[in-house]
Amino acid sequence: MRSRTRPEATMSGPDFIPAAVRARLRDLRLDGRRATGGHGFGQHRSRSRGAGLEFAQYRAYEPGDELRQVDWKLYARSDRFFVREAERDSPLTAWVLVDTSASMAQGDAARSGWNRLDLARGLAACAFELALRQGDQFGFAAIGGDGLHLVPAGAGPRQRDRCLLGLHALRSGGGWPDEGRLRPLWERIGPGHLVLVLSDGFDEACIGLMEKLSAARREVMHLQLLTAEERDFPFRGGHRFRDPESGEERVTDAPSARAAFLAEFTDARRRQHARLAAAGIRSDVAWLDEPMDLPLRRLLAPGAAERA
Repeated sequence: MRSRTRPEATMSGPDFIPAAVRARLRDLRLDGRRATGGHGFGQHRSRSRGAGLEFAQYRAYEPGDELRQVDWKLYARSDRFFVREAERDSPLTAWVLVDTSASMAQGDAARSGWNRLDLARGLAACAFELALRQGDQFGFAAIGGDGLHLVPAGAGPRQRDRCLLGLHALRSGGGWPDEGRLRPLWERIGPGHLVLVLSDGFDEACIGLMEKLSAARREVMHLQLLTAEERDFPFRGGHRFRDPESGEERVTDAPSARAAFLAEFTDARRRQHARLAAAGIRSDVAWLDEPMDLPLRRLLAPGAAERA
């Protein structure tokens, strides 16, 4: 069995983010390839020019320019007025979609009392924190047996608290709802919005939704939430496996089934990643026994968008 960095043992109160993880979030940022200029200022470069935060070029002063944009040091050297022009920073609207179907209740012995839905809560809270720090808008949707539950996009600490309350209310159960019940998503998630999907990726309808969102010019990222037991298959002797959504059970001799399972499971993940990449969707795996910032770091690393 491969060794893993030991995840933080405790959560940080009601916000789901351990203190050590929160400290490591400082150098992460949500970013979208399709971020465009719009309303307000955020931390995402657009092609428009204005009084943003990052220097782009000098130009000659024109009547109506704000005096604070004048470079007075350059004036002292040249006796001419020049204005520092910057690339305007555009706000991002980010959405976190959490799968709450029955399979998200799956945990394993590698981390007792911790399951896929717990990890989804923590990852979602991290995404809200990043968006809050960046001055972006963000919203939240839970999708599962109870249908669709939405927290409309907003900004600021109160919006973060509304989303955290939504995370506290999450319960896993049932299967993926039919397409008709997800129609409100299309009314809220607009073109160019960033969508982070937190799911085990086992429902074909979930994969189909991501593909449709990406085809409709939404920026989609996916973290597949998987257990350490699915990665390592450490079982011994006879073992009963049960599908939490269908109830179907299978009894097998674990040691003799290990090689075939790992080969099939690895191949299935590889094929799913290739399918999502073909649709322009960034994807990675979040394992239950690793610190929650690690999959975010892989997914949001520079160049991850180009690799998708």
